[in-house]
Amino acid sequence: MKAGVGAPDRAQISERTYRTDRWWAWPLSMGAVLAFFVVYATIRIFMNKYYWAGEEHYLTPIYSPCLSDSCVPGSSHFGTPLPSFPVFLPIAVISFIILAGFRATCYYYRKTYYRSFFLSPAACAVPEPRGKYSGESKFPLVILNSHRYFFYGALIFAVINVYDAVLAFHGKDGGIGIGLGTIIILINVVMLSAYTLSCHACRHIIGGKLKNFSQHPLRYRYWKFVSKLNPRHGQFAMASLFTVIFTDAYIMAVSAGWITDLRIFN
Repeated sequence: MKAGVGAPDRAQISERTYRTDRWWAWPLSMGAVLAFFVVYATIRIFMNKYYWAGEEHYLTPIYSPCLSDSCVPGSSHFGTPLPSFPVFLPIAVISFIILAGFRATCYYYRKTYYRSFFLSPAACAVPEPRGKYSGESKFPLVILNSHRYFFYGALIFAVINVYDAVLAFHGKDGGIGIGLGTIIILINVVMLSAYTLSCHACRHIIGGKLKNFSQHPLRYRYWKFVSKLNPRHGQFAMASLFTVIFTDAYIMAVSAGWITDLRIFN
């Protein structure tokens, strides 16, 4: 028996939709952005090079933290507790799993790639091609319910990115210095922090289970702050996607010697 719009108790309409606007523009454009990011990130993590600009102390967020003996000297800000990786294994495998998992299970991204790649549904008043819907209760989509646990890891990595940004204030002659890369890294850290803190899981963890805010004034204050960020979670999600790519591309270019970092101070 057919379900959804094809169910026998629904009006049988031959047209796919009566919408006359360009409803396909949003899922098409968002799908193109996500596909580009997946391809770019995959290429970069398997490059295993051009992630550390030693003279400027710039470490790309895709490879942070670098914890293996395979990391180039100076890029391991927290030591190298892991042995050297074989050639086929990316140095950034840990950060990639955590951060990619955080974005892949994110509520906003789930809505985006469901509509863009699975047409589920492509847009409001546009029926999806499937007649059966099982939600996220079966494998592999049931894994998406682990978003909260990926959030914990992403929060740790957000703190690490802040530390990397502090180290980026390094002068070529010693002391404090600021370059164009420092500003780019700082902007990326702000966007990543906004994306992480505006997460729905973050809001629920901070105050979702509280029954009496007056007995938890500090958590209530944090909850109010996160609640102000939460409505813009989708904007932060897409903006941080672009800042990560741009930051990584800039540091790669400096590390490879393709461009010279523009120094603002020292």
